[in-house]
Amino acid sequence: IQISDNWPGYSLDLFTYPQHYYGDLEYVLIPHGIIVDRTERLAKDIMQDIGDNDIVVLCVLKGGYKFCADLVEHIKNLSRNSERFISMKVDFVRLKSYHNDQSMQDMQIMGGDDLSKLTGKVYFLCFLLILFFMFCKDIVGTGRTMKVLLNNIEKYKPKMIKVASLLVKRTSRPDGYRPDYYGFEIPDLFVVGYALDYNEHFRDLNHICVINDHGKAKYRV
Repeated sequence: IQISDNWPGYSLDLFTYPQHYYGDLEYVLIPHGIIVDRTERLAKDIMQDIGDNDIVVLCVLKGGYKFCADLVEHIKNLSRNSERFISMKVDFVRLKSYHNDQSMQDMQIMGGDDLSKLTGKVYFLCFLLILFFMFCKDIVGTGRTMKVLLNNIEKYKPKMIKVASLLVKRTSRPDGYRPDYYGFEIPDLFVVGYALDYNEHFRDLNHICVINDHGKAKYRV
């Protein structure tokens, strides 16, 4: 689903959201209900593609946890109601690459089990935003984050690697990354909500919204 550059979004007055964020947001870009429906569709697409392979889901924290949880739950429900049982293991890593709303040059990868156990396994990488600014808030905006993470995983020679992201940010940068599955292609905006944060704020916002200058200044560190 592509959201155009001139899409005005939804008025905040149409939705409920935490009162402590009043005055900090421009508009709702993607309402929570649409996120849920689109995630269920992605789960169906993934089930069709993976065959009888078990899955190791690597969730990229912190921004990816809600998308990961919802996507995994949809896959489990589909598996329960079909003749094919899919076994899934979920692990977590955390990437650090932002200061306020700016991407930093150095990237840190923290957490995760011993990835050598995954040799020969189907590796399903679950990213909330993909463009690294939005494949998964590191969404995959620039692609640099994904390339670092995938290079780290590929040395263990998993049987297959697939990447899912709720968001892909449209960008003119030559190092942009395209995941195997994504929910929405969005303009080059800094978005928050649905576990995406600005300096650890807005994760409790269910909708994906565009933060305004007042919100950035209020929570800047």
